[in-house]
Amino acid sequence: MIYTKVYAEGLHKLEAKQIENAKIDARLLLEFVCHTNRNDLLAHGDREVTETEYEAYQQAVAKRERHIPLQHIIGTQGFMGLEFKVNKHVLIPRQDTECLVEEAMLQVHDGMHILDMCTGSGCILLSLLKYTNDCIGVGVDISEEALEVARENADKLGLEATFIKSNLFDEVNGTFDIFVSNPPYIQTEVIKSLMPEVKEHEPMLALDGMEDGLYFYRKIMTECKEYLKGGAYALFEIGYDQGESVQQLMEQNGFKEVRVIKDLAGLNRVVLGHL
Repeated sequence: MIYTKVYAEGLHKLEAKQIENAKIDARLLLEFVCHTNRNDLLAHGDREVTETEYEAYQQAVAKRERHIPLQHIIGTQGFMGLEFKVNKHVLIPRQDTECLVEEAMLQVHDGMHILDMCTGSGCILLSLLKYTNDCIGVGVDISEEALEVARENADKLGLEATFIKSNLFDEVNGTFDIFVSNPPYIQTEVIKSLMPEVKEHEPMLALDGMEDGLYFYRKIMTECKEYLKGGAYALFEIGYDQGESVQQLMEQNGFKEVRVIKDLAGLNRVVLGHL
């Protein structure tokens, strides 16, 4: 079959299953199995797809039909201009989280010590290390499987970072200049209403913020000051409706000049302050 017809077949199947962004996903899956790029559909649509490529595409589309995330099928996700390995053990990096990295970069100076709590794939910490000089980074997660992914991403990017398995601060030592965290913040009851790609395929450990979504913010706020140097900044990603609550938690725990930052969609996304 030719390239355009194979794409049309995949698109039809995904649309029939009401897959969000079916056009993009059908194209990206075809590019993945054929090792092509986005120009091929228009410029080389008459390209012959081999039997091996066609079978691989059918298998990939079948996975996407079952709402397995595109990123889990391809195995990677772009973030901050970098490519990160992802799988079912880590939260898929999202563009919203780039707001946290960008705000942190405004406070990071070369040579600083950075602590990333709930590091997952390591995308936040590794992005900060990639775009700064001589910073020392520590990433913490309770999931050893997630930490394995983070270590692979560090190796892939040629970066040095320390990744520690710890229940929050239990195994953390030292003090840091910058603290960043994208903790679980979705209310337990809300998770069941999320799209299947999220509630069925992303790690519950990275999603569930307990009853009101603020459990981990409270835990982290009461403990993190012991690990921060004087004047250190702390930055948290938040849900769109959590700005006021997290700001109050930071202020109650002694942080100064606490601000809520909006993302590109105009939604509250980051809360930051300093000691």
